[in-house]
Amino acid sequence: METASPFLISLIKGINRFSDWTGRFVSWFVLAIVLITFVVVVMRYVFNTGSVFMQESVLYFHNYVIMLGAAYALLKGAHVRVDIFYRPMSEKKKALVDLFGFLFLLLPTCLFIFYIAWDYVSASWAIMEGSQEAGGVNARYIFKTSILLMPSLVILQGIAESLRSVLILTGHQDLAKQLEDHDEEHAL
Repeated sequence: METASPFLISLIKGINRFSDWTGRFVSWFVLAIVLITFVVVVMRYVFNTGSVFMQESVLYFHNYVIMLGAAYALLKGAHVRVDIFYRPMSEKKKALVDLFGFLFLLLPTCLFIFYIAWDYVSASWAIMEGSQEAGGVNARYIFKTSILLMPSLVILQGIAESLRSVLILTGHQDLAKQLEDHDEEHAL
């Protein structure tokens, strides 16, 4: 059996590290959501005042947790899957399902989302679209950019997952397992 390409291994590791970093970075937005929500509630019920900017910023942070965290969820296997069928399969059958799922379901869906959102997001950037509310966050174009970032990041992580599946299908299960173990160690 020939050995797997060092470039391929480096590529998978690099994509996984990037997705891991992105997921960990946006996870801090959850803390921001909690803190800002607390301040908004205190302002409203203790000081009888409000802040549209702060309320909208909670929406922005929430949006980015979901949209930018999708690739991290794929990396960690936290996405929806019918485990009653998938779990008992052999590693090679799982790799086939994962590769098929990426090529025929995930990739076309992400490309479609990107394609259909491009004009919508571009138009928002062209006018530097701001909030519809007085005193709101004047960066709606940044909010909408996540519609393009999400499929891009998910495709990138999907490529890494597919390459890992190819390793398994070509008889490099031990190497694919080492990549998993390395990612788990790196996460600690």
